[in-house]
Amino acid sequence: MKHFNITFKPDDRRISIHAGAMLLEAAGQAGIILNAVCGGKGTCKKCMVNLAPDGRAVLACLYRIDSDLTVTIPPSSRLFEHKILTEGITPQTEIRPDIYEKYPAGKILGVAVDIGTTTVVAKLIDMTDGKILAIEAELNPQTRFGDDSISRINYAQTDAKLTELHKIIIDCINGLTAKLCSRASIDAEQIYEMCVVGNTTMNHIFLKLPVVQLGQAPYKAFSLDAKDLSPEKIALQMNHTGNVHTVENIAGFVGSDTTAVALAVDISSANEMTLVVDIGTNGEIVLGNKDKLCAASCAAGPAFEGARISSGSRAVDGAIEAVVINDGDIDLDVIGNCPPRSICGSGLIDAVAVLLDLGVIDPTGRFTKPNELSPAIAARLIQQDNQPAFCLYRAANVSERSLFLTQKDIRELQLAKAAIRAGIKLLQKKAGIKDDDIKQVLLAGAFGNYIRRESALRIGLLPRIPIERIKFIGNAAASGAEMLLVSSQCRAQAKKLARKIEYLEIAHQPDFQTVFAESMSF
Repeated sequence: MKHFNITFKPDDRRISIHAGAMLLEAAGQAGIILNAVCGGKGTCKKCMVNLAPDGRAVLACLYRIDSDLTVTIPPSSRLFEHKILTEGITPQTEIRPDIYEKYPAGKILGVAVDIGTTTVVAKLIDMTDGKILAIEAELNPQTRFGDDSISRINYAQTDAKLTELHKIIIDCINGLTAKLCSRASIDAEQIYEMCVVGNTTMNHIFLKLPVVQLGQAPYKAFSLDAKDLSPEKIALQMNHTGNVHTVENIAGFVGSDTTAVALAVDISSANEMTLVVDIGTNGEIVLGNKDKLCAASCAAGPAFEGARISSGSRAVDGAIEAVVINDGDIDLDVIGNCPPRSICGSGLIDAVAVLLDLGVIDPTGRFTKPNELSPAIAARLIQQDNQPAFCLYRAANVSERSLFLTQKDIRELQLAKAAIRAGIKLLQKKAGIKDDDIKQVLLAGAFGNYIRRESALRIGLLPRIPIERIKFIGNAAASGAEMLLVSSQCRAQAKKLARKIEYLEIAHQPDFQTVFAESMSF
């Protein structure tokens, strides 16, 4: 199948994608979130982009790719582009920066930090107008002690080990801050505020609070409160007269990052039943509307990050990020437009959805022996270590390696998706609602942006609702952190929001094991 190169301006991001893909999908693969509030039906007309060389305007959700393209995205077509000064996170919300007023006159800068289990994102912000001056991100260096929160908790059982993990994340943030300062040609002394969000474990390690109790029933946080402390107290490299603000946690496994997401999407003002799902190693879910909100955490594990998958990886160059059926065979989209070397989470979900559509695996996840397969697909069914497997890519030469999807890989994905789906079902049960009562699903997090909605529905990751109700909101935790960085009003709102959201410990629900087992099925 033919692939085309798409370049996005002014981001200067370039991807390769299969012919026939929608431009909206290509933007998502490039990590750019367009404002498609209608869910890609073409009715809201908010995802307008311009095509070179003639500047022709098209709707990204309706434009099917059939050639190489250079696409310019205007600010009005981006989600969250001007959230501080103009329309805010929703058109009804205006964020008024005011925290800068307590500092001396001059250029007052701040840094918004989202500490994820896997990655750390830092944004340099002008505190007076909310403008983003620079963004940096890198792998959370704590991953070498385990790829999930429980592994970090188990490691930090002593003061010495906790101090070690604390120093590692402080060094990481200082490194990101130095890069931000270099990119913006400013001095760290101009940074007066820092706002930090993360799950409860990441929050506690950042503050060097005990985490032992997070790993033991009843999994209580040492502190749920927001904190304001001196940068010198935790050795952060910024103006020593400044302030470091951490946001309220909701419960032992639903942290300040979820508070920030809930603030960013303004879920406490929602009239319709809304489901927010932040899919990652630790999946967080918020369900409700302005009347009532509840949240849960799901230990999805690292399969969505490519870990514990035989050919898995994070979303790096050479990773398969999409799999589609084409002309009796499959076709692959690969990050970096190079021969595939691995498969990341979005590609894994696609691949399993494709195998289900082809009848290669059944709803239980087992490999089958379908009678009607094209020769190309039949040739991909092989034995790997005496187990059935599906060949995604055959090495073309000795410098490459073939990539397979094994029975164990499929089981790992089932466990991860069952954790998320079971959490959603139990929240629905608590709220007394069915799938169709959910009027919008908001997929948060960097990974959520790359998932193909069709594939997520096909494998049963999300409730059975019309696809147009599923929307991408990107790294909403970082967006919430930006709002909280500059606005005392947002900080007061976050405090109320964290206390309004009712936490459900899903593992303690009497029917958890039954619901989890049911959720394993595709």
